[in-house]
Amino acid sequence: MFLALAAPNILLIVAFSYRPLLSNIYYSTLNWTLGAATAVPVGLGNYVRFFTSPDTLEIARVTAIFTVATVGGSMLLGLLIALALNRSVRGVGFARAAVFSPFVLSGVGVGLIWSFMFDPTLGLIAQVLNTVGLPSPQWFNDPSLSLVMVIVVYVWKNMGYAAVIYLAGLQSVPRDLLEAASIDGAAPLRTFRSIVLPILSPTTFFLLVTSVLNSLQAFDIIRIMTPLGQGTTTLIYDAYLQAFGGYNRAGYSATVSTVLFGLLVLFTAIQMLVLERRVHYR
Repeated sequence: MFLALAAPNILLIVAFSYRPLLSNIYYSTLNWTLGAATAVPVGLGNYVRFFTSPDTLEIARVTAIFTVATVGGSMLLGLLIALALNRSVRGVGFARAAVFSPFVLSGVGVGLIWSFMFDPTLGLIAQVLNTVGLPSPQWFNDPSLSLVMVIVVYVWKNMGYAAVIYLAGLQSVPRDLLEAASIDGAAPLRTFRSIVLPILSPTTFFLLVTSVLNSLQAFDIIRIMTPLGQGTTTLIYDAYLQAFGGYNRAGYSATVSTVLFGLLVLFTAIQMLVLERRVHYR
């Protein structure tokens, strides 16, 4: 019975997850161009090239900044929004749906809409700045501003997800503990720090793991808003550029993807082995 029920899913996972993963590792040992009939084995040559390339440090820096900013921003704003929505007031259901709705929107659509908003000539942000006599920054031409731009959009799209998860965690906080703290004269900030945050630690841990994985694999918004990757080339976007962006280095692209996979496994293991020890499960 177990085999009959599990076999279809196992076959799908093997065919569409593990087989491509193993194939990608094999392709990373080749000097190969997409569409070419032949490939030259280079062993670990692509890996040596990646770790000795002067561009790798900049790509790692951009990836780290993007990941820390998007994960921290979406989780912090999500927690604040969840605290604001954890009330029984009129219209709170609509507010919760409105906050969560950007998360389910297409990343391509979100990127296109925000690209128009950041347009330095006709965009909404430029119009608002012009009303107060300020010029619009060149978001698309300045690499540092391009990174800030995609971070803002990514946080806006994903903070609703964090808010909903945190809201579920807040609604599971025992009311008797909050009432006891209030009777003892604890201030709201002390109650939040000493009672609510420890109870929310499993929720925070779950969000941290999933948000880091999602941010390291963020692609669609970066591709739409900065197609050339000027200042926004993360590891996953570099893998795309190497294979499809004109470099025609599919083997090297597979190397970058394999390195990214290794980082995902490493970060997940660190979080599970180190951070989970500080989680307070009830």
